[in-house]
Amino acid sequence: MLDLLIVFAVFLGVLAVGLSVPFAIAVPGVVYLLLHGGLPALKGLGLVSWGSMNSFTLTAIPLFVLMAELIQRSGLSHRTYVGLAKLVAPIPGGLLQTNIASCAMFAAINGSSVATAATIGSVAYPQLKKRGYNAKLSAGSLAAGGTLGILIPPSLAMIVYGSFTDTSVAKLFMAGVIPGLMLTAFFMIYIAVHAMLKPQDAPREKGPQSAAEFFQAIREIIPFVLLIGGTMGTLYFGLATPTEAAALGCVLAIVIAGFAADLSWTVMIDALKATTRSVGNLLFIIYTAYIFAYAISVAGVGEDVTSWVVGLKLSRLEFFLALFILYTVLGCLVESFGMIVITVPLLYPVLLSYGIDPVWFGIILVVFIELGQISPPIGINLFVIQSISRGKFSDVVMGTVPFHILMFVLLILLVIFPEIALWLPNHMLGVK
Repeated sequence: MLDLLIVFAVFLGVLAVGLSVPFAIAVPGVVYLLLHGGLPALKGLGLVSWGSMNSFTLTAIPLFVLMAELIQRSGLSHRTYVGLAKLVAPIPGGLLQTNIASCAMFAAINGSSVATAATIGSVAYPQLKKRGYNAKLSAGSLAAGGTLGILIPPSLAMIVYGSFTDTSVAKLFMAGVIPGLMLTAFFMIYIAVHAMLKPQDAPREKGPQSAAEFFQAIREIIPFVLLIGGTMGTLYFGLATPTEAAALGCVLAIVIAGFAADLSWTVMIDALKATTRSVGNLLFIIYTAYIFAYAISVAGVGEDVTSWVVGLKLSRLEFFLALFILYTVLGCLVESFGMIVITVPLLYPVLLSYGIDPVWFGIILVVFIELGQISPPIGINLFVIQSISRGKFSDVVMGTVPFHILMFVLLILLVIFPEIALWLPNHMLGVK
């Protein structure tokens, strides 16, 4: 175990000196291989390289990213935000409610926490500042709302988790729906209560002033709803795999953006370029993570960790408490995909020994990652919103504290009532 601690120290050390995440994962992995097998241990890297990237599951990632880029760059996401604002703003909390509702909707085609926070934040924050909303509450709602991007399907984090654990991505997607909607409701209820107790923090907004305005707002939202329904509906009814659903989503995005938004060849080219850059970085992280997983497999670390944890004779509740502490600390130090690729290869055998459902744990893990996205000092959503608001970083951090508490409430409910996550995937059609 000492050499494993050394490798983790190397990982955190190279991150601290500014090395990018893929190299911070690959370097300790190669060091670990050399420590345990010398140069001959490196011979397996060729097969690892082919086996890790030759994955049908991973092909869903570039397709979902492209779908989100098309929607964002064609202006459809902005139109949806405008329509949603007219319908949701009359609720106590005004445009803050629109932030959460828009993040939830955008999450349903984006799959990325950072992209959700950046997209909705850039549209919403100038309006919030102009209308005199409380700066801390505004920043907190946007940073926390962005985390819905990795819980409400499709989720890139769930695809990565599924590829490492050989868990059905379709079931993971469906397992995230009810917890995602619950967390959205928690956020909106908190904002409404806060606005009623402190009305000076969130001015009241007017809703549609006529039937014509109401139906216009509905028309702005319908294209987005059709896209979400067409993509996720095929998964639920067992008509498509996640990759096929992602491909369908891209086709629908092109058709809908062509009719309901501003889609041009320039937009298409820009979306393809952005997708290539984003996916290239993400798949490089996944590739280096497989190298790390191969290293700890060669060294037999998974078996050692399992034996050690089982030897502690922890109850299931105590084991979850230990995971809670582990991921709370990691969330403050390591970004989301780093948390998955470093811990899952080690923890997955332990989960099996405890008889824990991998689909259920996948949702627990995603909520932990959400917490990490808004936990200082490196919670990336905090920096995204701070760069948009150009305010104090401490204001953004303090604004997220109530949302942290609500995420902990969801975690407790998921541990006590696993069916919150498992009911929907257990009732999917055509998926075992």
